[in-house]
Parts: sequence; structure tokens; C-alpha cells
Amino acid sequence: MNTLRPPRRTTSWRDSLAVYLEGRVLTLFAMGFSSGLPLLLVFGTLSFWLREADVSLTDIGYMSWVALAYGFKWVWSPLVDRMPLPLLSRLLGRRRSWMLLSQVLIALALVGMAYCDPKTQLAQLALFALLVAFASATQDIVIDAYRIESAPERLQAAMAASYMTGYRLAMIMAGAGALALAAWLGSNSGYDYRGWQLTYLLMAGLMSLGIITTLLSHEPDIDVNRQNAQQAERKALLLGRGWPTPLAGLGAWVYEAIWCPFADFFRRYGGSALLILGLIACYRISDVVMGVMSNSFYVDMQFSKTEVATITKVYGVIMTLVGAALGGVLVMRFGTLRILFLGAVLTASTNLLFALLNEVGHDLELLTLIISLDNLSAGIATAAFVTYLSSLTNVAFSATQYALFSSIMLLLPKLLAGFSGHFVEQFGYSSFFVGTSLLGIPVMVLIIMVAKRGRHLSPQANK
Repeated sequence: MNTLRPPRRTTSWRDSLAVYLEGRVLTLFAMGFSSGLPLLLVFGTLSFWLREADVSLTDIGYMSWVALAYGFKWVWSPLVDRMPLPLLSRLLGRRRSWMLLSQVLIALALVGMAYCDPKTQLAQLALFALLVAFASATQDIVIDAYRIESAPERLQAAMAASYMTGYRLAMIMAGAGALALAAWLGSNSGYDYRGWQLTYLLMAGLMSLGIITTLLSHEPDIDVNRQNAQQAERKALLLGRGWPTPLAGLGAWVYEAIWCPFADFFRRYGGSALLILGLIACYRISDVVMGVMSNSFYVDMQFSKTEVATITKVYGVIMTLVGAALGGVLVMRFGTLRILFLGAVLTASTNLLFALLNEVGHDLELLTLIISLDNLSAGIATAAFVTYLSSLTNVAFSATQYALFSSIMLLLPKLLAGFSGHFVEQFGYSSFFVGTSLLGIPVMVLIIMVAKRGRHLSPQANK
């Protein structure tokens, strides 16, 4: 684990940037795009669609709970980590088979959402959105494991930054791009179901990028034989204790796939484990809670779909690229926790700008500044956070452990986000944005506590 004190580095800035040309790093860019595309389609963009359809803020807040699937993906991550899929795993390998299955399910569920009008079919829309979230969370489990297993530690920061660049660009496509398409194919100022329907159909088509990347990429080199041997040894031990053969097989699988990943984490980090989990649970609370209401805020502030899309598409893309790349380089040069702290400060601070915009009113220049700074800070924070989570993960249990960390990361923020619409209706947007900014203060305290209690792990500790 890193500390806030910057480590000694001899790598030049040129060498640090050249790592982004590595083939494995570029592959993670496309996978990041596939991973980031579905999120806003069941989160921020969906809230814009629902608000235009005159769905209440309270219902929009509750609707965001479909994204809690991301917070519970640790429940089925052992299956994804260890269970092969019939035929597909033989053809593609364990990681790529699960990746392909989840990507196809996302595309089909987005088509289902496209054929549901929230004015008359809100419940059906919610069910398809839940399926998108479930399949997307499954895809995240596999891609995170693939990233950790497919490259050495020296490439992990760059791969995390490349992944997040693709991820953030996909979110811009699913955010600004979707709004622009809905305005172009339907109405820019009023509600037009046909525009939204065609937009979600096109978003489903964009999942083909992830499918093609999965088919063309290489399966990471995983020592499956060692995993199977350990499971066989455990099964033999249980058989020796008199367990029936079916139960012994199930017990051995549960021990190796479920118990060992969690026990390994607590064994390695001891008394610091709960503190680390607390930091993970709170790190993204400011931006996730605020994100549910941001697009509804734009609608209520009378910004058109085209205005929001244009600003996000131009300035958001630029600042996302800058933020993600800068975050990856800063982590390599100054250490993970140091940049993690910087990201927490930036993320909490930008929320205050939304409160300022609420007081100023409809102002395109201020909106441009806010979106630019928001994307820059998010890029830096997320690159550092993904690198931090990767550093905590033992590659022997990569899918399960990383799924646990990323689930904890989203569970509390998305649970609180469900009440955001009710809060805004009761207290207003300004109080809401200030409140989400204040939520970042405990995060900064936790990072300092983790740094003080942290200890350096040898490179072999996570292998």
C-alpha cells in the first residue's frame, strides 16, 4: 500500500507517456468503452428521459436503485471467477466467454428499454433497466479481472488510465451523445418518445465495439490447473472426513471460490482491512449521489438537450482525456494515495459549482466551466481509485476480490442516491449540491488514516 509521501521515481515523463502505446493498454481502452456505455443509460441519461416524460423527482430517485446491481455484484462474482460456460468457455476461454455473454445481454436489454415509453410502461422500463445493470455489472467483473491478470504491475496504472479514458468517453457518448441523438431524432425542447427509442436502439448497437474487442483479444494466462488442483485437494480432504461426494465437491468449490478470496484480503491487511473497506465505501459518495439529479437539474434549469450535449461533447471529452491520462501519470510519479486525496478534494469541490449555477440561473458559460472541471476531476480521481483497488487485489482471486471492492464502492452511494429526488423536492437544489460536497470531507479523513496506518506490501503479496 502506498503512503501520502511520493515514492522515488527515475522514469522520465516521456517514458511514462509512452506506456499508453502498449497493445494491452490500447485493448483496455475499447473494453473501458464497453464497460462505461451502459451506466448512464440506466442512471443519468435515463433520469433526463424520465424527467422529460414528466416522471416525478422522487420516482426518478427511486428508479436509480436499479443501479444497486453494481453494489451487489460480489454475490455472483465467484461464479464468474470460477465457473466455465458450456461451449463458450471452450471456444473463447473463461474470461472472454463471460465477457461476450454479458455484452450480448446488455445489447438485448437496451433494445427492450427502447420499446418502453415511461409515460405508460414505467414498470417494464425499470425491469429492462435492471437487466442492463445486472449484465453490465457482470461485464465489469470480468473486465476488471481481465485487466489485472493480463499485464504486470508496471502497466497497471496506464491500463487503469486507458480503461477509464474509454469508460469516460463511453459515458459522454451515453450522456451527451444520447441527448444529442434524442434531440436530433425527436424534439430538442419537448418530450418525444420516438427520439428516445431510436437513441437507445443506437446505444445497443454501440455494444458491438465491446463484442468485437472480446472476440479479437487474447485470453489472459491464468493458472487454471493450479486452481483445479487446489479445489481437488480440498474435495479429497472433505471426502476423507466422510462428506458425500456431491457435497464434498460443492464444499470444495465454495471454499476455494468464496471463502478464500475474502479470507485472503483480511489476512493480508489485518487490522487495516475494515478501514480500507470504509474508504472504498465512501470514496465516490459525492459524485454518485449528485449524479442522479444532475440531468434533472439541467431540465429544470431550462437547458435544452442540444446545449447540454454540445458542451459535454466538446469540453467534456477534452477534459476527460486530460484528466484520465494525467491521473495515470500522476499516480505513477507521485503514488496512489497522494493522488487519491487530490481526486477527493477536486470531486467534492466541483459539486459546489452546481450550487452556484443554481443561484446564477441559465448561464451557458458557467455550465461549460462546471462540466469541464467536473470531467477533469473525475478523470484524475477515478484513475487513482482504480489503481488503488487493483493494488489491493490478489491475482489468485482477481474477479471476486475486485468485484467486492467495486461493489462496496457503489453500494452506499447508490443507496443514498435513491433518496436524492425526495431531498431536492424538500430542500432545493442548492442545499442538495452543498450537502453532496460536504460528504467528501469524511473521505479525505479516511485517506489520511489509511496512509498513517498503511504498510508497504512486497510485490509478491498480491501475486
